[in-house]
Amino acid sequence: MTKRNRRWAGGILALSFLASSSPAASPPTCSIRLADVTPQSGITFRHSHGGDGQKYLAEFMVAGLALFDYDGDGWIDIYFLNGAPLQGTIAVTPPRNALYRNNGDWTFTDVTQSAGVGDTGHALGVVVGDYDHDGDLDLYINNFGPNVFYRNEGDGTFSDVTHQLQLDAGDHFGAGTCFLDIEGDGDLDLYVANYVAFTYARHAQLIPNAFPYPPGPMDFPPVPDALFRNNGDGSFTNVSAISGIGSLAGPSMGVICGDFDEDGDTDIFVCNDAAANFHFVNDGHGNFHESGVLTGLAYNLHGHANGSMGAECGDVDLDGRLDLFMTDYTGELPVLYRNTGGGFFDDVSSSARLARAAFTHTKWGSGLVDFDNDGDRDLFIACGHFLENIREIDDTTDYRVPNILLMNAGDGTFRDVSPWCGDALAVVDSSRGVGFDDLDNDGDVDGVVLNANSQPTIVRNDSAPGPRWLQIRLRGVRTNRDGVGARVRVAAGDLVQVAEVHAGRGYQSHFGTQLYFGLRDRVRVDRVEVRWVGGGVDVFSDLAADQRLVLIEGTGQSGP
Repeated sequence: MTKRNRRWAGGILALSFLASSSPAASPPTCSIRLADVTPQSGITFRHSHGGDGQKYLAEFMVAGLALFDYDGDGWIDIYFLNGAPLQGTIAVTPPRNALYRNNGDWTFTDVTQSAGVGDTGHALGVVVGDYDHDGDLDLYINNFGPNVFYRNEGDGTFSDVTHQLQLDAGDHFGAGTCFLDIEGDGDLDLYVANYVAFTYARHAQLIPNAFPYPPGPMDFPPVPDALFRNNGDGSFTNVSAISGIGSLAGPSMGVICGDFDEDGDTDIFVCNDAAANFHFVNDGHGNFHESGVLTGLAYNLHGHANGSMGAECGDVDLDGRLDLFMTDYTGELPVLYRNTGGGFFDDVSSSARLARAAFTHTKWGSGLVDFDNDGDRDLFIACGHFLENIREIDDTTDYRVPNILLMNAGDGTFRDVSPWCGDALAVVDSSRGVGFDDLDNDGDVDGVVLNANSQPTIVRNDSAPGPRWLQIRLRGVRTNRDGVGARVRVAAGDLVQVAEVHAGRGYQSHFGTQLYFGLRDRVRVDRVEVRWVGGGVDVFSDLAADQRLVLIEGTGQSGP
């Protein structure tokens, strides 16, 4: 039995114990309603994993998506990643990525061709950011194979500037990717994660001895990730070696960047598949040292390396610190790392009551989102195995399964409300990347789910109106234009929340450039404090609830 199969078997034993020792839960009261509106959306995109029965590793690890306003019209658009035909697969029409413009009425128009973003590479990860400070959002795609950087021209079209920007990351097996400002100079730098050194020849050598599983990440050497510094002149420099990022190699998957130790600079958390996770701590000058073991993020509570998939963060327990959430393989608990201060974390997955709902299946994308605007963050988890015949091997899970919604009880613990929160959670598919934003500008957060080898799921938030809210977009002046890395603190009476702007998160996806704060019954916000990357602080006082604001750096004012 291989290491991969031993890990699977151990998970099944743990599952049996959990099932026998957990009492049946009574149906909870659920204030969240999520509707599946895919049929009326006009979206015809269908994902392809690129395989044709060979079970290549590249077809299993698909794929993310991006939610962003590509044309600046105030409506969040959708960019879907797609696979490419892998060796031995014949496709009359090669699959391509797809960009859908939001029409503002829960319909979307395919503008891929006119926008020029229909890359036909085998796409895995994506990130969005305004790298050149020109007021529109650019698009980077991390592929199995050469990556692609699209510059937004501001007129609804994009140009491929990968070679021009000196962003040739090589011919690798891509994963998550993020923008961040590594040294606080106001420019967005680029982190590019790589998975393993997969080759078709190596797959062919291994597959006869791998029944019932095909070759996995432990059968191929890991590859170091890459870091590119923005030179501020329209070009990038590969600083992987001198920054410390390139000194380690791991089977990277999801990545998220944030100021996890609250020292004013941006750190990097990398999910590694069946290996210790990386926590790259920034010294403030763009130099990193890996501290996963020291800070508690390398392993789970039992000291085991998880089959880590996607990374998400948010203040789960309203203590003012960013906690980290990580999805993982079937038979493993997803891990909620509670930030205890000073950059240290504890695995509180069991005490947060994640176990019953989120143990059995393979878990990918996730979102810590306040769906009901009650002031705390709920948890959406995308599920589905990568083997279509997994039921023959493990009858506790399946290739297509429902996703999971856990409602925050207000104290950092969760209740599974999946069966009671609407038909969006009744969809049975093999989900991967997810994204969350307000797609209809009505004050609550909606979602999009990319399903492997299938159509996506478009999720409308139909939760009852009533709770107040505030939506914030940042506009940097001295710092990067969208405030990536900035920390926002919102105080409305005794309800205090914090959030950061991230570019790249979840399972190899991008969402959340604008921040959302549920306010319960508060009609006004006393104070909003923005701490920008680089040290500047702005305070905005006495703001009305139920509005969307743009907060401008250095002015103390909001704008359009």
